[in-house]
Amino acid sequence: MPSAPDPDRYRTVFGHFATGVAVITVAGPAGEGGMTANAVCSVSLDPLLALVCFEQSARTLPLVRDAGRFAVNVLRSGAEDVARVFASKVPEAEKLRDVPHRIEDGMPILDAALAWIVCDLRELVPAGDHEIAIGEVAALDLVDGDPLLWYRGGYRALADH
Repeated sequence: MPSAPDPDRYRTVFGHFATGVAVITVAGPAGEGGMTANAVCSVSLDPLLALVCFEQSARTLPLVRDAGRFAVNVLRSGAEDVARVFASKVPEAEKLRDVPHRIEDGMPILDAALAWIVCDLRELVPAGDHEIAIGEVAALDLVDGDPLLWYRGGYRALADH
């Protein structure tokens, strides 16, 4: 009988799937904060739905649960420092303190965002050691520029376009 696939190998294999880098931000009665994520995608056009995967231990998850909303900030090329702040163990309440942002539709939108989406939380679905947040899009916008990418464990920029 073959052995079960190794989780480290699984992570390495999926690391070969290039993704964009997003920061999920939230502000609500329980506080504000955010986290860096790359498990983000469009789900539906009718209605407009997006999803974000949160580790069950993510400190941002209870804030999103409490607020019932979240924002997806798709980072632009060159925003590695912003991604690192939100991936760090800095206390949630301090993450937005030194990162330039504004409030759009009640949620923090980062100046380093190439595109952003504010979602109303519709559902949290348990999935292994994560929770999948499905949100209905309430507001969105974008600016011109190139995305920050994540590939093979590091930040990258588009080489050609």
